[in-house]
Amino acid sequence: MEFPDVVGIVVDLLVRYSFQVLAAVAILAAGFLCARLIARFVERSLRKTTIETHLQQLLIRAAKVVVLLFTVILALDKVGVQVTALVAGISVAGIAGGFALQGVLGNIAAGLSIMFSRVFRIGDYIEIGTVRGQVQAINLTSTILRTLEDARVIVPNRKIVGDIIYNYTGERRVTLSVDVSYQADLDVALNTVREVLAQNPRVLKTQAPEVGVITLADSGIRIAMRPWCKAEDFWYVQYEIYRAILDRFRERQIAIPYPTHEVRLLNPAA
Repeated sequence: MEFPDVVGIVVDLLVRYSFQVLAAVAILAAGFLCARLIARFVERSLRKTTIETHLQQLLIRAAKVVVLLFTVILALDKVGVQVTALVAGISVAGIAGGFALQGVLGNIAAGLSIMFSRVFRIGDYIEIGTVRGQVQAINLTSTILRTLEDARVIVPNRKIVGDIIYNYTGERRVTLSVDVSYQADLDVALNTVREVLAQNPRVLKTQAPEVGVITLADSGIRIAMRPWCKAEDFWYVQYEIYRAILDRFRERQIAIPYPTHEVRLLNPAA
């Protein structure tokens, strides 16, 4: 085939399909523009709701994907592609991929369930199984927690759905205890503990802390304290209260007992 023949074929193809190609390009351009406009509209609408930020982003992306997918199908149909056969092929491939990616699809379904049910939110301190931490991110396939040891724990969403979840966000009750000697003035010790709790700024004043004798131990009287605090102050309250009680007991000479053992020699002469 000579060069003039090739040029003739190219010109003939351009004349025959140029309008279809231009129409497909125009459809794609209009589709991308519509996707951006619809995404902005959805974003403005969602801002007026109480839906979580990560779920809003997911819905915005889903809206864009739906519009773009519809646009691509229209553009392919315009250039002569059999859309029906293409959709059927994609459906068969989707079923095969679904069997191959059961774990990933399970995580995605669980992620959507978590987002819509809102059992916990970003910033909440939760416990799932043996893992505790603050929720840093909720993705479609996994949830990221930050532990007190500053470790980053990635939990697959399908491990979360169906498991027992403890959400400690908001207010938490702290359970503390201290022993005093049997020779100590119990009323003074109880009043001292109440003063320490009342003076700690992290202890919530909306609910009065419970203070009382919980047991008579072998070496002393055990006083229990159950104050309330914000979830993020849970550990700091324990550090500060124990330190303050120790200092206040030393000032008022309230003895904190410790186990002692008495050794008797049955046969000293030996």
